[in-house]
Amino acid sequence: MMRSLWTAASGMRTQQTTIDVIANNLANVNTTSYKREAAEFKSLLYQTIQTKTTTANGEQKPIDAQVGLGVRNSSISTAFRQGPVQPSDGVWDFAIQGNGFFRVRGEDGEVYYTRTGKFQMAIGTNGTVLATAEGLPVLDTNGASILFDSSIDTAKLIITEDGRFCYPDEENNPKPLGVQMGLVQFTNPAGLIKTGDSMYQVSEASGDPVLETSGNVKKSRISQGYLEASNVQVVDEMVDMIIAQRAYEMNSKAITTSDEMLGQANQLKR
Repeated sequence: MMRSLWTAASGMRTQQTTIDVIANNLANVNTTSYKREAAEFKSLLYQTIQTKTTTANGEQKPIDAQVGLGVRNSSISTAFRQGPVQPSDGVWDFAIQGNGFFRVRGEDGEVYYTRTGKFQMAIGTNGTVLATAEGLPVLDTNGASILFDSSIDTAKLIITEDGRFCYPDEENNPKPLGVQMGLVQFTNPAGLIKTGDSMYQVSEASGDPVLETSGNVKKSRISQGYLEASNVQVVDEMVDMIIAQRAYEMNSKAITTSDEMLGQANQLKR
């Protein structure tokens, strides 16, 4: 069997994955804080078809002869590039400008991380809690839910750029309540595990989260009344789609050509 059949088939498979990734990017072009993904490739094993010594007297060749056996996807990387910040009508909408992530507690009790700051004030048994649209509580710097008792009128709360909650005193001057959003950063955010709903989970590749209030990192800035838009550029995605389509067609043509050559070789035997 000709190597080109399997090599071209591997190329078609990888280009199909590229199209899948591009389609997902385009589907999420209007998803809040979505980060663009890109398929990465690497070559497969190489087969040596000629050793370095090919002459009768054993002279060394400066270059050996190896043929590649195709390609495969090595990873699908995420570009955590800052998306455009757009104004929002939500009072409890927040956009992060920087490398930070919000922390939320999932239904399973685990901590998850997100850049989507579309929050709301949910009324609970112990007071009013800042939560995601799904009702998951947002965590503060101590890893506790951001909770306010009945004496606090949440409509009067003021949030500073570093995520501190302030409340007006008798003279209408904002005073800190001692509550601050617990933004964290990662050494390698691209190593985070995607769990859906724009949520991420820690992995060995991402490293442990570092609180911005305690770590030696550049602090992020929180803007209330804004949301971070997707960083997907539609024009770039369409260009990448055309390139992937052309590569798919070329690999398909290689399979067709290999099949025709095999057919001609079989006819010679007759």
